[in-house]
Amino acid sequence: MPKRHKSRKKTQHPEGLSQKILEILRKDRSQGFNYKQISAKLKLDDASSRNQIIKNLKNLQGKGTLQEIDRGKYILAPSMNYHTGILDVNSRGTGYVIVEGMEKDIFVNTKNLNKGLKGDVVEVYVFKRKKSGKIEGEITKILERKRTEFVGTISISDRFAFVECTGYNMYTDIFIPKSQINKAENGDKVLVKMEGWEENSDSPIGTVLKVLGKPGEHNTEIHSILAQYGLPYEFPPEVEAYADNLDTSIQPSEIKKRRDMRKTLTFTIDPKDAKDFDDALSFEKLENGNYEIGIHIADVSHYLVPGTVLDDEAFERATSVYLVDRVVPMLPEVLSNNACSLRPHEEKYTFSAVFEMNHKAEVVDKWFGRTVTYSDARFAYEEAQHLIENPKSLTIPKDISITDKAYDVDPAIAEATLELDRLAKVLRSKRMRAGAISFDKVEVKFRLDEHNEPEGVYFKESKDANKLIEEFMLLANRSVAEFIGKQSPTKTFVYRVHDEPDDEKIAALENIIRRFGYKLNTQDKNSTSQSLNKLLKDVNGKKEQNLIDTLAIRSMSKAVYTTNNIGHYGLAFDYYSHFTSPIRRYPDVMVHRLLQHYLDGGKNADSSEYEDKCKHSSDMEYLASSAERDSIKYMQVKYMMDHQDQDFLGVISGVTEWGIYIEIISNKCEGMVRLGDLQGDHFTFDKEEYAVVGDRTGKKFTLGDEVYVKVKNADLVKKNLDFTMLGSKEEYTPKDMY
Repeated sequence: MPKRHKSRKKTQHPEGLSQKILEILRKDRSQGFNYKQISAKLKLDDASSRNQIIKNLKNLQGKGTLQEIDRGKYILAPSMNYHTGILDVNSRGTGYVIVEGMEKDIFVNTKNLNKGLKGDVVEVYVFKRKKSGKIEGEITKILERKRTEFVGTISISDRFAFVECTGYNMYTDIFIPKSQINKAENGDKVLVKMEGWEENSDSPIGTVLKVLGKPGEHNTEIHSILAQYGLPYEFPPEVEAYADNLDTSIQPSEIKKRRDMRKTLTFTIDPKDAKDFDDALSFEKLENGNYEIGIHIADVSHYLVPGTVLDDEAFERATSVYLVDRVVPMLPEVLSNNACSLRPHEEKYTFSAVFEMNHKAEVVDKWFGRTVTYSDARFAYEEAQHLIENPKSLTIPKDISITDKAYDVDPAIAEATLELDRLAKVLRSKRMRAGAISFDKVEVKFRLDEHNEPEGVYFKESKDANKLIEEFMLLANRSVAEFIGKQSPTKTFVYRVHDEPDDEKIAALENIIRRFGYKLNTQDKNSTSQSLNKLLKDVNGKKEQNLIDTLAIRSMSKAVYTTNNIGHYGLAFDYYSHFTSPIRRYPDVMVHRLLQHYLDGGKNADSSEYEDKCKHSSDMEYLASSAERDSIKYMQVKYMMDHQDQDFLGVISGVTEWGIYIEIISNKCEGMVRLGDLQGDHFTFDKEEYAVVGDRTGKKFTLGDEVYVKVKNADLVKKNLDFTMLGSKEEYTPKDMY
């Protein structure tokens, strides 16, 4: 008989043990682990498995993958495969890590994001996939969260709640304990704070900070836009109290410290609905035939004292935010609309750039410093434009008057306006010859009723009166930057810089405009700017104007604040700064302070401190402009909800593998026709042709084509417009033509 053997306990042979060990060590690269700790994490408690863990640790150490930092305790060895970068996550939940200095971004599969969210600073481990050989990454550590506060819609159950966040490309909800819902009701829009994310949990845990309201309601959506970008919509009580207690009276003792220009003819030109006037122009003929022209700017820095709660709040905000229905100011109203606003027939403290100019608009002398001024008059752009277009008329008609009745203008002010307009045109002509680029993109504005409902759409044009103000503001900004920038030794200063456009972006722009019969000469810096100007002039008034204007702007580098001056490509200035809007931009306040500091003979300022402030200001400017765009998109969707039965003619403004984007010509509202919704054929995206093509019929929808659409769905919460394709301009007759 065969001998019977005792049955043995089956030994565990865990698969992929080395990889599992590495995963544990990657999750916390700074902490060492021994075989017992790794056994516990892997839940392997038999002797054989522990021996295999010890053997694998020794093998990995021998290969140089691990480093023994203490007896039996290991960490990952320093490796070239680890990088630090910023994580971007797309709407499909996959990520890319942008690493400075690397040519290509590192692709990260959803399963390897490891709790990383869009914008986070992360450590990423780069590896090559065995089967495909493609380079991929795995997030091994979250070094810094981009944000911890999110806007979303809350769903409440008996024991807990979840907040679904839109607009962040979030691939998870946020779990909210029932005790942390802060009186929110099911379906409310809320601001939620992410408190933590446990290792084995699919969702982070959070607390509701604020209930914003019911989705779709006007104030809810506007406050949600601000909260989404971390922008405030009210001042803390202590900041309001501080501002209310400021002495805003004009004192004789302060006037003595300033250049008194109250008797010089001075006036403002601003939008008709403006509430704050932060710049004014003065004009005086000199005995030698030249002109003395003053650009007078509200002296905000007189009231904004470093180290106070008011200054801290202004710095944190860094900019006013201009939403479609309101302004969220950088400064409390007592300053922005009163003390610092250069209102007519009031004396104000100002910071001025004063120029002596000859008849050819050449600057023959300049002066910078603190002043006190008196505004003799206030003009709206429309009123100044009327004077420019009707040089022999001194009467402002009722229909454009800010007083709602016709009135006569002081002849001296009318004469000053006409001469300033002539000089501005000379300055602009010089600037364009030097290579400046003229971006006069159409601005969409809404006429709102008293309930902030959109009654209509109009387009804001930049006319001679706007350009008059623009040229003299540019002159002041450039001259202040030159005055400090050209001093030796070099002094720390705040510049507004704009780099040359990226070659790849310009090449992509050329590719698209060629379809419309345009071309660029990119031989050198000057020829590029000149041909861009020609392009912008040639498309003016054409159906493709807004599309090409938008694409041309996107091809440009982004203007930012910095202490490192590289010049301003778009304006063709070697030196440029922001000096003229301290009521609404904190960098202008910094410029005022530094300019006065150097005028007083102060020593060189700390460049690293100001560079940090510049970066913060640039970041806040980006958030503010994003919020402004979202508010316009929201109002466009709201407007189109009331026009769902109407046929609209639009231009195809984008083509992708998932749909066609169409911009309506009459109101610039943009929406999408999904490829699956196109009737009569199965359509495929052709990347080279910027088109979608019918597989059977060969029918083609191409970038720039004019087509008729109607609204299929308008989603106020997601700010999305979906269109139904009715047909091309040639094949479809709209309803209202019958």
